[in-house]
Amino acid sequence: QVQLVESGGGLVQPGGSLRLSCAASGSSVRGKAFVWYRQIPGRERELVASLTSGTDSYYRDSVEGRFTIFRDIAKNTVYLQMNSLIPEDTAVYYCNIFPLGAWGQGTQVTVSS
Repeated sequence: QVQLVESGGGLVQPGGSLRLSCAASGSSVRGKAFVWYRQIPGRERELVASLTSGTDSYYRDSVEGRFTIFRDIAKNTVYLQMNSLIPEDTAVYYCNIFPLGAWGQGTQVTVSS
Protein backbone atom coordinates (compact mmCIF):
# COMPACT_ATOMS: atom_id res chain seq x y z
CA GLN A 1 0.00 0.00 0.00
CA VAL A 2 1.42 3.36 -0.99
CA GLN A 3 1.67 6.28 1.43
CA LEU A 4 1.79 9.80 0.00
CA VAL A 5 3.06 13.09 1.44
CA GLU A 6 2.50 16.41 -0.32
CA SER A 7 4.90 19.34 -0.18
CA GLY A 8 6.04 22.35 -2.15
CA GLY A 9 3.25 24.81 -1.51
CA GLY A 10 3.76 28.41 -0.52
CA LEU A 11 3.05 32.02 -1.30
CA VAL A 12 3.69 33.12 -4.87
CA GLN A 13 2.87 36.24 -6.87
CA PRO A 14 0.47 36.09 -9.80
CA GLY A 15 2.30 34.84 -12.87
CA GLY A 16 4.72 32.83 -10.78
CA SER A 17 5.38 29.10 -10.62
CA LEU A 18 5.43 26.34 -8.05
CA ARG A 19 6.20 22.66 -8.22
CA LEU A 20 4.23 20.46 -5.84
CA SER A 21 5.67 17.12 -4.83
CA CYS A 22 3.87 13.96 -3.79
CA ALA A 23 6.46 11.65 -2.28
CA ALA A 24 5.46 8.00 -2.19
CA SER A 25 6.59 5.25 0.15
CA GLY A 26 5.62 1.63 0.57
CA SER A 27 5.22 1.03 -3.13
CA SER A 28 6.51 2.31 -6.44
CA VAL A 29 4.71 5.03 -8.38
CA ARG A 30 5.45 3.04 -11.53
CA GLY A 31 2.36 1.69 -13.24
CA LYS A 32 -0.16 3.44 -11.00
CA ALA A 33 -2.61 6.24 -11.64
CA PHE A 34 -2.43 9.43 -9.59
CA VAL A 35 -4.51 12.56 -9.16
CA TRP A 36 -4.12 16.06 -7.79
CA TYR A 37 -7.14 17.71 -6.20
CA ARG A 38 -7.55 21.11 -4.61
CA GLN A 39 -9.96 22.54 -2.08
CA ILE A 40 -10.94 26.08 -1.22
CA PRO A 41 -12.53 26.54 2.22
CA GLY A 42 -16.30 26.17 1.98
CA ARG A 43 -16.15 24.46 -1.38
CA GLU A 44 -15.97 20.86 -2.50
CA ARG A 45 -12.65 19.30 -3.38
CA GLU A 46 -12.13 19.46 -7.16
CA LEU A 47 -10.02 17.43 -9.52
CA VAL A 48 -7.14 19.41 -10.99
CA ALA A 49 -5.13 16.84 -12.89
CA SER A 50 -4.78 13.10 -13.32
CA LEU A 51 -2.08 10.81 -14.62
CA THR A 52 -2.87 7.33 -15.87
CA SER A 53 -0.78 4.27 -15.12
CA GLY A 54 0.97 5.08 -18.38
CA THR A 55 1.68 8.59 -19.60
CA ASP A 56 -1.75 10.00 -20.42
CA SER A 57 -2.88 13.00 -18.41
CA TYR A 58 -6.05 15.02 -17.89
CA TYR A 59 -6.49 18.63 -16.71
CA ARG A 60 -9.48 20.67 -15.69
CA ASP A 61 -10.17 23.43 -18.19
CA SER A 62 -9.04 26.25 -15.92
CA VAL A 63 -5.50 24.86 -15.57
CA GLU A 64 -5.04 23.33 -19.04
CA GLY A 65 -1.82 24.62 -20.57
CA ARG A 66 -0.54 25.96 -17.23
CA PHE A 67 -0.21 22.84 -15.07
CA THR A 68 1.64 19.59 -15.79
CA ILE A 69 1.38 16.34 -13.86
CA PHE A 70 4.23 13.86 -14.15
CA ARG A 71 6.09 11.19 -12.22
CA ASP A 72 9.77 10.57 -11.48
CA ILE A 73 10.17 6.85 -10.91
CA ALA A 74 13.73 7.19 -9.62
CA LYS A 75 12.56 9.63 -6.92
CA ASN A 76 9.29 7.72 -6.41
CA THR A 77 7.47 11.03 -6.57
CA VAL A 78 4.57 12.50 -8.50
CA TYR A 79 4.72 16.22 -9.30
CA LEU A 80 2.38 19.00 -10.26
CA GLN A 81 4.21 21.79 -12.07
CA MET A 82 2.14 24.95 -11.89
CA ASN A 83 2.99 27.92 -14.10
CA SER A 84 1.31 31.26 -14.74
CA LEU A 85 -0.45 31.05 -11.42
CA ILE A 86 -3.50 33.20 -10.79
CA PRO A 87 -5.26 34.10 -7.51
CA GLU A 88 -8.03 31.62 -8.34
CA ASP A 89 -5.47 28.82 -7.98
CA THR A 90 -5.25 29.53 -4.25
CA ALA A 91 -6.25 26.36 -2.40
CA VAL A 92 -4.99 23.39 -0.44
CA TYR A 93 -3.66 20.85 -2.93
CA TYR A 94 -3.88 17.11 -2.33
CA CYS A 95 -2.43 14.17 -4.21
CA ASN A 96 -3.88 10.71 -4.16
CA ILE A 97 -3.63 7.41 -5.91
CA PHE A 98 -6.51 6.35 -8.17
CA PRO A 99 -8.76 4.59 -7.24
CA LEU A 100 -8.72 7.01 -4.32
CA GLY A 101 -7.05 6.08 -1.09
CA ALA A 102 -6.75 7.99 2.16
CA TRP A 103 -6.30 11.75 1.92
CA GLY A 104 -3.17 13.38 3.27
CA GLN A 105 -2.82 16.81 4.85
CA GLY A 106 -2.26 18.58 1.58
CA THR A 107 -0.10 21.60 0.87
CA GLN A 108 -1.30 25.20 0.86
CA VAL A 109 -0.83 27.28 -2.28
CA THR A 110 -1.51 31.00 -2.04
CA VAL A 111 -1.31 33.23 -5.11
CA SER A 112 -1.31 36.87 -4.09
CA SER A 113 0.55 40.09 -4.68
